[in-house]
Amino acid sequence: MKLTNKTWIYLWEEWAKPILVAVLLALLIRTFIAQPFKIPSSSMYPTLKIGDRIFVNKFIYGAKVPFTGIKLPKLRDPKLGDIVVFLSPIEKKKYLVKRYIAGEGDTIRITDGELFINGKAIQGSPFNKFFYYGRGEFGVENKVITVPEGSFYALGDNSANSLDSRYW
Repeated sequence: MKLTNKTWIYLWEEWAKPILVAVLLALLIRTFIAQPFKIPSSSMYPTLKIGDRIFVNKFIYGAKVPFTGIKLPKLRDPKLGDIVVFLSPIEKKKYLVKRYIAGEGDTIRITDGELFINGKAIQGSPFNKFFYYGRGEFGVENKVITVPEGSFYALGDNSANSLDSRYW
């Protein structure tokens, strides 16, 4: 069977063109608007369980344009308690899902197992329920840690089983 020009035009208009538009639209959405993630560990238990699937709103904190280093304008900064997804500072291609607890210049302290941010006790939060603080400087009772410029502090809700800001 020989394909005529009319057949090629039909195939392009009815099949290839819509598929191409759908793929480009999906890439655009995934790059700038929302990206799916599957939860690989129990570090955010009980909020997120192993195997849970989430969509991450990328434009709220400013999506990055691939291969350019350009970051689009953000709608707002992360707030205390937001769940954030970011690249691990240790394993550069691994995404981590954690809870944002402090931004640059904020202070963090533990006293009698209670978390204080900028001198205020954080009560009723998921990271207090499962809080294990014996990691590095963060585990020193009453030690005040100041979040460096250009950084933020994130903890897993299940802090006994979470690779988070206490390690870097």
